[in-house]
Amino acid sequence: MSTSTPGTARPPGRQATAARLRNLRTRLLSQAAIHADRLVNEELGRADARKWHYAVLATLEEFGPASQAELSCRTGIYRSDLVAVINELAGRGHVERSPNPADRRRNVITLTQQGHRHLLGLDTLLAEAEDQVLAPLSPPERELLARLLAALVDHHGHAR
Repeated sequence: MSTSTPGTARPPGRQATAARLRNLRTRLLSQAAIHADRLVNEELGRADARKWHYAVLATLEEFGPASQAELSCRTGIYRSDLVAVINELAGRGHVERSPNPADRRRNVITLTQQGHRHLLGLDTLLAEAEDQVLAPLSPPERELLARLLAALVDHHGHAR
């Protein structure tokens, strides 16, 4: 029998949680994702950045200049949301927007040197956040986790 009063919250340890909940892998995955997402958002916020900023900068770094449509496809950011992200990044000098020479009605988005430097800083920040989240795992366990998560994401058809 529980010693807590019904309706009062006390943070349960793993052993204080019902076994069928404690061993439900989808629940564990969800809890880990919630913790990781919160930590990443907090750390990016300290750098006045968001996950979408990072996604756009990393995509431009890897694939080079791109149209807004290409960025939307590569990052999974809706086109309507991407406009605001690009506006924010352009306002900070991290990207440049210029007319596409092949179709002047469209824009090409290019990573600036300042954007590249900012991306490197975000890489460091995210690596530190990832180290915090994965602290209990050894390097081989981290690699295995990455492969398993990638298999799940690939199977369910989400972009990585």
